[in-house]
Amino acid sequence: MKDRFKTWLFRGAVGAMWIAAGYYALFGGEYDVLELRELEQERDAVAARLDSISQRADSVEAWADSLESDTLAIQRVAREQHGLIREGEVLYRFIPAADSAGS
Repeated sequence: MKDRFKTWLFRGAVGAMWIAAGYYALFGGEYDVLELRELEQERDAVAARLDSISQRADSVEAWADSLESDTLAIQRVAREQHGLIREGEVLYRFIPAADSAGS
């Protein structure tokens, strides 16, 4: 009977050590599983933002290149942003209607 108790006690102690080791492996140490998951999500969000910024930078770079070399792009900017027209063209400007609900 005494040997059974020692065996049971030994197995219980070993089992408790395994449980403690597993708990420490998952939730102990410098970073636990939950913190690692949050860090991975943050990394993915930053990578997506970086991709978006990189695409925008490429678009701006292409626009700058076209403004340096393409006369049609320069004309389009002059017409849209500054209201410039060629001789013989008519420029129409639309004035927004006054808000009648506010009067």
